[in-house]
Amino acid sequence: MFANKSHLQAVPAQAVEIKQGFWADRQATNRDSTIPAVHHQMDITGRLDAWRLDWQPGQPKPHIFWDSDVGKWIEAVGHSLKTHPNLAFEQQVDAVIDLIEKAQQPDGYLNIWFTAVEPEKRWTNLRDWHELYDAGHLIEAAVVYYQATGKRKLLDVLTRYADHIDARFGVDEGKRHGYPGHPELELALVKLYHETGEQRFMKLSKYFVDQRGQQPLYFDMEAQERGDDPTKFWAKTYNYCQAHEPIRHQHEATGHSVRALYLYSGVADVAAETDDAELRDVCRQIWGDLTLHQMYVTGGLGPARTNEGFTFAYDLPNETAYAETCASIALVFWAHRMFHLDPDSRYIDVMERALYNGVLSGVSFDGSLFFYANPLAAHPNVNPAEQWSSIHGERDYQRSEWFDCACCPPNLARMVASLGDYFYSSTDDSVYVHLYNTSSVKLSFAGTDVEIEQRTGYPFEGGVNFSLKLVESTEFELALRIPDWCHQHQIAVNGELVEASVVKGYARLNRAWAEGDTVTLTLAMPVERILPHPEIRQDAGQIALQRGPIVYCLEGVDNGAQLANIVIPPTAELSAGFDADLFGGTGVITGEAQRVQPANWQGGLYQAESQTEIAHEPFTFKAIPYFLWANRAPGEMRVWLREG
Repeated sequence: MFANKSHLQAVPAQAVEIKQGFWADRQATNRDSTIPAVHHQMDITGRLDAWRLDWQPGQPKPHIFWDSDVGKWIEAVGHSLKTHPNLAFEQQVDAVIDLIEKAQQPDGYLNIWFTAVEPEKRWTNLRDWHELYDAGHLIEAAVVYYQATGKRKLLDVLTRYADHIDARFGVDEGKRHGYPGHPELELALVKLYHETGEQRFMKLSKYFVDQRGQQPLYFDMEAQERGDDPTKFWAKTYNYCQAHEPIRHQHEATGHSVRALYLYSGVADVAAETDDAELRDVCRQIWGDLTLHQMYVTGGLGPARTNEGFTFAYDLPNETAYAETCASIALVFWAHRMFHLDPDSRYIDVMERALYNGVLSGVSFDGSLFFYANPLAAHPNVNPAEQWSSIHGERDYQRSEWFDCACCPPNLARMVASLGDYFYSSTDDSVYVHLYNTSSVKLSFAGTDVEIEQRTGYPFEGGVNFSLKLVESTEFELALRIPDWCHQHQIAVNGELVEASVVKGYARLNRAWAEGDTVTLTLAMPVERILPHPEIRQDAGQIALQRGPIVYCLEGVDNGAQLANIVIPPTAELSAGFDADLFGGTGVITGEAQRVQPANWQGGLYQAESQTEIAHEPFTFKAIPYFLWANRAPGEMRVWLREG
């Protein structure tokens, strides 16, 4: 019944070896620091022991979505085990899986809160509570852990739970017409379908996508059933959870940003599996609205803390930007799916922007501390997520070890661990190279095994060298992404420059390849001054600095305080460099700027310009990658800088 009509598929991480360089280092930190830090926090906060279901009244309560935190940690370990076996990790997960198996109820139900704390409220509030969301993350964990280890226990447990859900929700008589308040299960069911081949899971995912927002609204009906007034919904509108109207009628990104992007990822999956042209068009329209009207230059999403999500077009404040880490991760998920639905580099360009900036900002350089929100400007007295920490007696926005709502840390761990899944895609006769990093990939074309190895200093260098290994000459197309930030490139095959047609952002090299063939891609990587759209009122008269895929920022530790008074002249020369002593080696941008401020302030809050002498103090500024901010002394930070 269901079949993906496209032969275009992501190359799985097991076929990819990320050997050295930027992402190899980040994955090593993820294995050595982030995954253990997440496990430690889940242990000391009770998330692991909660699966024993021994909570008693008077004790601290588990949270309604602790299950999802554990699921994401298991998935992170599974992705890591695919390429880096680790017996200690495996034993930790197996011990928790034993608890999860024992926690499953005879009817297949599986949830900590609604088994140990409020079992009488099971399935009574899909709108606000997270049963189906929790189920989704546990399903994803089960699929990945089985793929990594071949151990079926968790997969069997979650298959039984999926059957339980399938028996209770759907269009059939006697079933409830509900759907997740927090989307996630939709995409998880597609993964379960792929792994098990059971079409009922694909059918259930499609049902959840199509049923959402249908009249009469299910969330109204369930509120009435539990004695609540649906008109007093705390979020005021079902736009918050993208259930205000059917998805096929939606054309703008709206509501809670993480919920939205998980939903759109599930919609893209269903569109791909069912070859649904209408859903594909809906995805394209919402993508256009999101990326043209509502996305930060860092790939951050959601400017508002009030709904952890979207407001209106071009509303992109900086100091109070919410830009939840999970939202940028979800953007990576959706962008990757959109490429396979509509092969075009514009999706991978956004994916790359989010990965290097909005995602990586969410974790400290040492891998042990985390951001929930990711502002584009910071001052000691402004904190968009109310995550204050006391450092040297000051109130500065700094990363934290953990959060009460800890969705972001394990999400980061699984994102970085799974990165190999995002490097390449292939068809029967072509391979797309999406991301550049020293790595290799093993493929097969017309029965011939092919290994493609790339070596590069990306993202701080624009040269990428490919070498091919194959037993016999084989014809296939090598498609190299030309990023949207690159305005000039060269390609050489075996040392000779070639002209390659660029179609939808990919330079296409179609030929019979032989053992030892080489390809050199050179991407011009100047420092760019990025201008904001004229309607982004918060950034008027300012520029951002970008080189390659990296967005840069100024920090007080390098440039002193009062960063808002720094002005970069239009004629100032900007230079890219590499600081080998900073964060193990990183790109930096330096240039001449001026600190513009009154030289003779008389006191008081305001002063007439006619009575004021303005000083223009020249100095050399230093900008670092945005994702590296808040790793040193606390203080100010800015992405958008005055130009004039």
